[in-house]
Amino acid sequence: MSSNQKSNSLTDLDAVIVGAGFSGLYMLYRLREAGFSTCVFEAGDNVGGTWYWNRYPGARCDVESIYYNYTFSEELLKEWNWSAKYAEQPEILSYINFVADKFDLRRDVQFKTRVLSARFDEKKNRWNVQLNNGKTVSAQYFITAVGCLSASNVPKFKGLETFKGEWYHTGHWPHEKVEFKGKRVGIIGTGSSGIQAIPVIAKEAEHLTVFQRTPQYSSPARNVPNDPDYLEGIRKNYIEIKEKMRHSITGIPETPRNISVFDDSPNERQRVFEEAWKKGGLLSLSYTYNDLSITPEANEIVAEFIRSKIRETIKKPEVAEKLLPRFYYGTKRTIIDTDYFETYNRDNVSLVDVKKAPIQEITASGVRTADAEFKLDMIVFATGFDAMTGPLFKMDIRGKDGVSLKEKWGAGEQTRTYLGLGTAGFPNMFMLTGPESPSVLSNMMVSIEQHVEWVSDCINYMRDHKQEVIEVKDEAENTWSKHCREIADQTLFTKTDSWYMGANIEGKARGFQIYLGGVGTYRKICDEVAGKGYEGFTLTASEESVVN
Repeated sequence: MSSNQKSNSLTDLDAVIVGAGFSGLYMLYRLREAGFSTCVFEAGDNVGGTWYWNRYPGARCDVESIYYNYTFSEELLKEWNWSAKYAEQPEILSYINFVADKFDLRRDVQFKTRVLSARFDEKKNRWNVQLNNGKTVSAQYFITAVGCLSASNVPKFKGLETFKGEWYHTGHWPHEKVEFKGKRVGIIGTGSSGIQAIPVIAKEAEHLTVFQRTPQYSSPARNVPNDPDYLEGIRKNYIEIKEKMRHSITGIPETPRNISVFDDSPNERQRVFEEAWKKGGLLSLSYTYNDLSITPEANEIVAEFIRSKIRETIKKPEVAEKLLPRFYYGTKRTIIDTDYFETYNRDNVSLVDVKKAPIQEITASGVRTADAEFKLDMIVFATGFDAMTGPLFKMDIRGKDGVSLKEKWGAGEQTRTYLGLGTAGFPNMFMLTGPESPSVLSNMMVSIEQHVEWVSDCINYMRDHKQEVIEVKDEAENTWSKHCREIADQTLFTKTDSWYMGANIEGKARGFQIYLGGVGTYRKICDEVAGKGYEGFTLTASEESVVN
């Protein structure tokens, strides 16, 4: 442990952090710098979180690299150069390792260690954390940094155990290279990971069969190498850029045009859309008009524009028809790609509509749908995650009266938090980018830094004011959850079955679990809560301070 920490015992800590990704590492850095004894427990054998596990072909960030990095250290910003507009997974993982080395973070991370359970001891006001190595750790604060998308979802296909070939999930990809050459590969799923992987696998495989349930909207990334002069200009203006990011809607320093799609003529709309398509990137189309995610008629206009681009790209009309999405644009994860639709023009790529003919079973030699059997040497599951709550449910977390988090948020129950940071009945527990925070609908790095800094400031406040326990009030939680739902219900997000709504997991309660008010507004609300002595929380002093 760090020499400036007040305890050298791994069994008695100020704070336990679960996960050594971007949020866990920054949380460790902040608490350690403040003198708190802290340890991170990480299931993998190295740092990286999402970027450690998601090593599938084509994996890259969909936020521009210059915005997808830590901003807390000016020195760090000067020392690291991103090679391209959108960095690939290996480069992002190298960055995380660079940060871990620079700040000597690994010495307080215990790798290959899973947290099995965490139980709050109401007599001692501490969390007892059970590890998979049989040891139990006690901590005043229990902090989850498990990410929103870390619980892989492998559908329970009949016969998977009989398949004689190789199979992989994009969210748990092997560290060694997977060889596609000369193989008949099937990929199930066309969400973000599938759309990134398909063009890369198609270039190597003998034949690639894509099993698609729901066609997706996707627009070009237009990825290019970063010019050194451009990076230098970003560094010179980064203080200003950082402030724009922190107070923006999504954590990216761009502003949507404050104009309705109906304020422009059809010709002008076409020009605007074409310009955005040519520019590429995550928000180019979404930010063209301010009512695309609110009004069905406005949404249909941009949706039809993208469909027209798909029809233009695909040479075979019957294949193009299968690839045309029909849900509201932007209400599932916004996707950008490199040559995704172009890939379907290759002779070695086939598209199978499994909504029309569902997968019946995995056989020893491949996949059988309702109307055909496909011989395969390898299956890739690009089937996503049990998002938001799934990673938390992998641990048996129990608060007051032994009530588990899964019971509180289980089937048929609406997920409820306060600010996405805490939940009633679970004292001294903080969630980084938890449900009902901006999380996955923002630049995660901006949201991570905001959450970590708020939590570390709170823990410092608790120590300085000799407070032992902090707990969310029921009323504050109910008010915040209601507020989140009211904002979401004003949009088209809740009108689409998506993993945002929990629709991809059988038996999961439906409910939109993300705060849509914008990261700038969210930051202001959190700052106001802290400024009022952590309004909405109950703080309890330690017995020692009460006696004194």
